Amino acid sequence: MIIKPRIEPEELKIMRCLHRRMNLSVKDRNNYFNLEKGFEGERNFDEWLKNLSNDWIILNDLLFESNNTLFQIDTLLISPETIYMFEVKNYEGDYYIDDDRWFTISGSEIKNPLLQLKRSESLLRRLLNDLGITTPIESNLVFVNPDFYLYQTPLNIPIIFPPQILRFIKKLNLNSSKIRDNHLNFAEKIVSIHIKESPYTRRYDYSYENLKKGITCATCYSIIDDINVDILTCNKCGSKEDVTSAVLRSTEEFILLFLNEKITTKTIHEWCKVIKSKKTIRRILSKKYNKNGNCRYLYFVNAAISSD
Repeated sequence: MIIKPRIEPEELKIMRCLHRRMNLSVKDRNNYFNLEKGFEGERNFDEWLKNLSNDWIILNDLLFESNNTLFQIDTLLISPETIYMFEVKNYEGDYYIDDDRWFTISGSEIKNPLLQLKRSESLLRRLLNDLGITTPIESNLVFVNPDFYLYQTPLNIPIIFPPQILRFIKKLNLNSSKIRDNHLNFAEKIVSIHIKESPYTRRYDYSYENLKKGITCATCYSIIDDINVDILTCNKCGSKEDVTSAVLRSTEEFILLFLNEKITTKTIHEWCKVIKSKKTIRRILSKKYNKNGNCRYLYFVNAAISSD
């Protein structure tokens, strides 16, 4: 039972748009690839968890503050007897441990993810105690990428490797206890103190002028420059999309990048670039958005917002 679903991070969505439309710095590009890889790993773990029975409560993407310290949890599983906390990693390649220090096979040291796991568990325990929740916590570091290998792994450390995930879930399904209303209540209490927006989300330097204009392919993300009546065709991968869907998707991308800018026919016409007719843009925008203003001052707003 998923009480808090996993959603795509806002930072990742913004970075994906910027990656398609501008030349990112090496640092920003690496950050983007790490965000994509991390989210992909979390979604892979979510697929594994679909093998669980309904007698589990699942909470994803939690951000808390305890003892004046922010900490993030990828996944919580709640049962009557135990709360399972998971830190999900999508590492790829060969790594090794040497005296509690972690290295890539080439010898570059990385942060010890077990230390992060222990820190989060300690902060979560304190937070739950403050809420009057004394259910024991079991934390695990989960590696989901089948191309990951860790040499010199000590025994009895809380790590689940890719070949062990299904076996671990089958073990959880042997749990015979049933979720009751009080467990749902404290799950909702946990969700209620989740911090929705991290103060540490990175801000990126970009402007409308320095971004490439055009509709990006929904499949390979390249800029589309071939239109045949109501169908857009990607020259790179051959993917096709109807004009209405493509324009609305591109408009949502514009809104994401420029939240405080008004949605006008002129702006979206320039943003999409490949659509020659402004009338076509206005007609498509009118299908989803409400009109505000009139004549030359006409702009569009989300229907849900305009009805508030």
